[in-house]
Amino acid sequence: MNKIKCIIVDDEPLAISLLEQYVQKIPFLELVFSTENPIEALEYIQNNDSDLIFLDIQMPELTGINFMKIVGAKQKYILTTAYSEYALEGYEHNIVDYLLKPVSFERFLKSAMKAQERFSFQEEDAHFFVKSSGQQHRINFNEILYIESIKDYVNIRTAGEEYIVLDTLKSMENQLSESFVRIHKSFIVNLDKVKSIGAKKISLHELEIPIGDSYRANLLDRLK
Repeated sequence: MNKIKCIIVDDEPLAISLLEQYVQKIPFLELVFSTENPIEALEYIQNNDSDLIFLDIQMPELTGINFMKIVGAKQKYILTTAYSEYALEGYEHNIVDYLLKPVSFERFLKSAMKAQERFSFQEEDAHFFVKSSGQQHRINFNEILYIESIKDYVNIRTAGEEYIVLDTLKSMENQLSESFVRIHKSFIVNLDKVKSIGAKKISLHELEIPIGDSYRANLLDRLK
């Protein structure tokens, strides 16, 4: 399993410092961003890859609860706060865990291991259901070669099937795992299925997909 990319959002500098130290002690976690400002965190999430957010609930600019409502299920959350009365409301958003400040390393490690289990299960059993040709179809992520935008629809292509679905590429991006990357305004590909990558195209399963100029830098960064 790849490292879990973490963000820390807390309006208390000392709390951020402590969590940063804890993250650095755990091999399967990778700290990619930390901030006292939740608005900065929202901007980072829009433009970068991340998996797990250590999120303070009570912040002046934007509460953790409202933050989760904006970002949605694209991220997983471990909530941190000094106020236990927020716990029940936090769990309504399907979070991984809830940490009550001050947070001990032992308790932090337990939460991190819970997150690792959640991500491991997600990778092994990742799938979604889509409606195509009047039926609901279960599609496992590891079966998908690419997804193509066709006007108001997307074509989800596997080795043996095509599913035409009323949806958008942006919506697909928010549901898929980190194995998938958008390489063109009209294409998302599964990097696990790629055979070769050239200057202007990707080859997979005897198919060639163009690489858009504005997407090339992100693709190269993902390949690193």
